[in-house]
Amino acid sequence: HASAQTVAPVMRRPRPREWPVLWVGTAQLRISMDGAYLRFCGAPQNRKGIDGLARVCKEALEADAFSGCLFVFRNRRRTAIKILTYDSRGFWLCQKRLSAGRFRFWPESASQAAKALEAHELQVLLAGGDPGSVQAVPAWRRIA
Repeated sequence: HASAQTVAPVMRRPRPREWPVLWVGTAQLRISMDGAYLRFCGAPQNRKGIDGLARVCKEALEADAFSGCLFVFRNRRRTAIKILTYDSRGFWLCQKRLSAGRFRFWPESASQAAKALEAHELQVLLAGGDPGSVQAVPAWRRIA
């Protein structure tokens, strides 16, 4: 068929040497088995970008956006979260929006809003779960 011959080259996977290489170390986001320090912002922040969220860190949380902490924000409907961090070269802003359901976990008090979080706990949070309910084998040796 003529149409199959036209479509086939477009759908064919490129050779491995043609794939772009993007190196992003997990240390850039400070997510490692050694844990990351998270700050949750209780106020919903849906439409803000990097500068607006950095301002919220300074004014509402009284925290330094350049500290390397992961600052986690959610929207009012609890369907999306944003994570802001600084890696000594620039800001990272990541967003996750759930296709269905809502993020159930969110800190209830100021003492819960700032805490150390292990990498597997962050994965649970991003999947819509409660990172505090996860149990894992303790770290044998912390990575420096």
